[in-house]
Amino acid sequence: MTAAHNVPNRNWNYPTPIKFGVGRIAELADHAKAAGLKNPLLVTDKALASLPITAQALDILDAAGLGRAVFSEVDPNPNEKNMADGIAVYLAGGHDGVIAFGGGSGLDLGKMIALMAHQSKDLSVWDLEDVDDWYTRADAFKIAPIVAVPTTAGTGSEVGRAGVLTNSLTHKKKIIFHPKLMPVVTICDPALTVGMPRFITAGTGMDALAHCLEAYSSPFYHPMSQGIALEGMRLVFENLPKVYDNPNDLDARAHMMSAAAMGATAFQKGLGAIHSLSHPIGAVYGTHHGTTNAVVMPMVLDFNRAVIEDRIAAAAAYLGFNGFDGFRAAIMDLRAKLNIPANLTAMGVKPEDLDMLTDMALEDPSCGGNPVAMTRENTRALFDTCM
Repeated sequence: MTAAHNVPNRNWNYPTPIKFGVGRIAELADHAKAAGLKNPLLVTDKALASLPITAQALDILDAAGLGRAVFSEVDPNPNEKNMADGIAVYLAGGHDGVIAFGGGSGLDLGKMIALMAHQSKDLSVWDLEDVDDWYTRADAFKIAPIVAVPTTAGTGSEVGRAGVLTNSLTHKKKIIFHPKLMPVVTICDPALTVGMPRFITAGTGMDALAHCLEAYSSPFYHPMSQGIALEGMRLVFENLPKVYDNPNDLDARAHMMSAAAMGATAFQKGLGAIHSLSHPIGAVYGTHHGTTNAVVMPMVLDFNRAVIEDRIAAAAAYLGFNGFDGFRAAIMDLRAKLNIPANLTAMGVKPEDLDMLTDMALEDPSCGGNPVAMTRENTRALFDTCM
């Protein structure tokens, strides 16, 4: 007979091979070939498509006989129309895998193209939302290999088994999940992040912090994620101001790239109200995801204080802050240093939309990981404090 215990049953997965270091983009073709690719499609976003780092990646592929096919009609919050256009290019070119290149939008859309290009016409991408075991509806053998190359340090999609896609009709962001969306290999080259505009450096860095903070605060049991989230927060607090002030600081860039991957590794433990608020705001208003996370972060911290105060105080001790209030003050200092908007009003959110946004936030899967149970009443009040 088994002794009584309180240990929960959990399913844990940890990420993929990561090739980390300055200049490792030079290995792109070697790793693509090792993954079995002969004719990959590089998927990136409109802004990145014309930049030298994208030309460099295409030159490396071309020189190795892998062609230089690219798809870049990707919106900042990618949607199913972008996916359909990408799949058309993928099929027309006879491609056999995807190199997902860029920030969250390029990485996520690259994953969606690899996922859906060869699935049955009867299967909608919305049938694969991260709900229960919906992912089993897809034919896993028809998912193309993905090589991920992040060019920002925030989303962490390069080490994740999901992508975020916005429904262009409902303006709702959906998390699409399948275990085979984990890239077969990821190249993390900090030099690729040097050219980011400052507001993207700030927003993506705060996204990494939000991932670590919400994973750390989540009530679910995952000690591995807990440790990774704590160290990830330290790396952001120490290095995000450095890269904001000096974009060419490769050491700090490397630490931020690590923190981004750590945040996404950690958040399999759970996300919370920061994300369940920012997802609908981004879907409706087209705001930058990480920046939106940064705007609502202190208000959500206050919202959860009664439940997480001791846990945050423990993190503060490790990070060199004085208790919960010191931790919160450090977030406010960081926001000020990075010129993050003060509130949602400053981001253009309209009071008349708050009821709709509340409904959308409660539908978002992230709200289930919040330390304080989210209800219609307290979530609507939380939106008010964010204004």
